[in-house]
Amino acid sequence: MSHRPLPGRRSVLRGSLAASAALSLPTALGAAPAFARSGRPTAGWGVQAGDVTCDSGLVWVRSDRPARMIVETSATESFRNPRRWHGPLLGEGTDFTGTTRLRGLPSGEQIHYRVLLADPDDPRRTGEPVTGTFRTAPAKRRDGVRFVWSGDLAGQGWGINPELGGYRIYDAMGALDPDFFLCSGDNIYADGPITGTVALPDGRTWRNITTEEKAKVAETLAEFRGNFRYNLLDENLRAFNARVPSIVQWDDHEVVNNWYPGEILTDTRYTEKNVDVLAARARRAFSEYFPISTLRRPDGRVHRVLHHGPLLDVFVLDMRTYRNANSPDDQPADPQGILGREQLEWLKRELSRSRAVWKVIAADMPIGLVVPDAPNIEAVAQGDPGKPLGRELQIAELLRFVKHRRITGTVWLTADVHHTSAQHYQPSKAAFTDFEPFWEFVSGPLNAGAFPANALDGTFGPDRVFVKAPTTANVSPASGYQFFGEVDIDGHSGELTVRLREQDGTVLFTQTLQPGRVGQ
Repeated sequence: MSHRPLPGRRSVLRGSLAASAALSLPTALGAAPAFARSGRPTAGWGVQAGDVTCDSGLVWVRSDRPARMIVETSATESFRNPRRWHGPLLGEGTDFTGTTRLRGLPSGEQIHYRVLLADPDDPRRTGEPVTGTFRTAPAKRRDGVRFVWSGDLAGQGWGINPELGGYRIYDAMGALDPDFFLCSGDNIYADGPITGTVALPDGRTWRNITTEEKAKVAETLAEFRGNFRYNLLDENLRAFNARVPSIVQWDDHEVVNNWYPGEILTDTRYTEKNVDVLAARARRAFSEYFPISTLRRPDGRVHRVLHHGPLLDVFVLDMRTYRNANSPDDQPADPQGILGREQLEWLKRELSRSRAVWKVIAADMPIGLVVPDAPNIEAVAQGDPGKPLGRELQIAELLRFVKHRRITGTVWLTADVHHTSAQHYQPSKAAFTDFEPFWEFVSGPLNAGAFPANALDGTFGPDRVFVKAPTTANVSPASGYQFFGEVDIDGHSGELTVRLREQDGTVLFTQTLQPGRVGQ
């Protein structure tokens, strides 16, 4: 199916936003000092918007010193008659980061915003404003929805390489002018130090930008914060953040590889062995560096549902916080599973309440791909093609619920495994058959090592319709194999089209799904 033209409402000022993000970078990071007002707060890490709905959104910024966050919004970039929002006081307690919620916004409209940082002792003294834009979700179905997704950034020692143009994949994603970006986890690799150079198999040298916090595994709060700041050194990412809002979830590398609650590390690189301590520090830094609505609630949870108009609900899962310990995953009963009972009941309840045409289940790990944590299992599938065991029992319960409640339009999206693929799950080929057929699409990495395709588990009958992956492990981004996915929902027909794309935007695979069906 050919790519339909971008609607006129999707036009944005890409050039001016990229220039704004680049020029706002602090002098210490290479920006022009003419844009800094001496002694006034600056926002050199750019801006982000997140968890945007029909009438609201979150705006994020980081200051270089204590400051009051002020946000102004306008229907145009001229900012005539702007609406002003007074945000929090930014200080050391949040690493000088802050988020302001915007409410009462018009639906389906381009919102231009600028962030001002004011001296707490003299509100008239403000730094140079930093601008951004986002579209609110449409209230009417005919407007359609387009978004992109991927995951896995700066993994396996492959960081920001200026000789290759840094994180170039963000330019390709931004060129599609998506309504939002779904990041499926592994936003950082807190357990993956980055060195200045890496020798490539063909004799070339990979060169990284390096920082003190990325020189070792992250253990302290300051080191976790530094991991999130590291990615914001990339101008492609900052420009993308300024024009595309995000929906962010987490997985394991925000803390440590393959972690689970209660784990005690044996890794000799760590002086802090208690994973619960590391996870608490990582969660705090995660909440400081992304605009996520639920992290500011008393329960501070990652899982949530984002309503993006009548066409789409996005169900963001947390397959990390509530899981049981990694094991052979072959137990005949498993009430806790990978989601925990409370999150599973939440998901079932929210799916049954949803009236959206499409219900995207954003999972940070795949269902039917075997992801090992030798000698144990890290994800859901354990390689036994028979009846559900271990964590598969929760997935079977959920799939049965979707079938018997006649919940239409479910699609699974994930990243995690560092290749791209499309799996069609069919009860006619499965050991467990009490479900309707569905699709799972895998994309990523954004900028990390690429790996061969994982083995499939036959319990839910997956058929790997498409895959692109290297044949050797940890292939560097210099050799390609960096991927993202696109979802395009047509406002007239309601059809949902998934395109799996390479780093430069080349389409590798396309699948169109029909609305109003329980399974397909």
